[in-house]
Amino acid sequence: MRRAGRLFDIIQALRIAPRPITAATLAEQLEVAVRTVYRDIATLQARRIPIEGAAGIGYVLRRGFDLPPLMFTADEIDAIAVGARLVRRLRDPGLQDAADAVLAKITTILPDRLRSGVAAAPFFVSDGSAAVPEGIDLSDVRRAIRETRKIRITYADAEGRRSHRTVWPIAMLYYVDVTLLGAWCELRRDYRHFRVERILTSTLLEEVFPTAGGKLLEGWFALQRSRVADGKLSG
Repeated sequence: MRRAGRLFDIIQALRIAPRPITAATLAEQLEVAVRTVYRDIATLQARRIPIEGAAGIGYVLRRGFDLPPLMFTADEIDAIAVGARLVRRLRDPGLQDAADAVLAKITTILPDRLRSGVAAAPFFVSDGSAAVPEGIDLSDVRRAIRETRKIRITYADAEGRRSHRTVWPIAMLYYVDVTLLGAWCELRRDYRHFRVERILTSTLLEEVFPTAGGKLLEGWFALQRSRVADGKLSG
């Protein structure tokens, strides 16, 4: 979690807490070290956020404090509501939970007159038909992309033939009916797309892969553009 988001979450946790919260409790909720929470609270206090308390006792947010309301246009609120609901069709539990958290945060800080536009928006988004992956955690895939870490997979093709590969994850492709992992395959020494539901087993490795100063991703994007020009579906 980036620090800005963590600071926001600390304020939100203190806002709704019925009693003082210890740094240890906040650290557990945010999945960070206790000393990180102490530094964050000191930062918030330095920014004149009225947090009171002390280490070992707990912290409270002085009554009456609130974050300034975000000002969204009607179309922006609609975009948020529809976008979060679209994420729910992706069969990616981590992103689904994150989308719900975003809606909850935004709903909390919006003025009363705007909250219903997000919480009870009159929009329906149909479920996607992509298969749910069982052999790989998509949160691990997105983490591997961010951290440029290799993944070892066992993959079954359309005929059920299995292969063991080490891949360099580059991108996720979310379609309504299929989710693909775009990667560089060490076995084929080329770019490949893998249907995530055909990944039977996976291991996130500590080994990182070279990005060639962004050229690896550029090559993948060039491949996508050529396939679009040829009218071919990626993957």
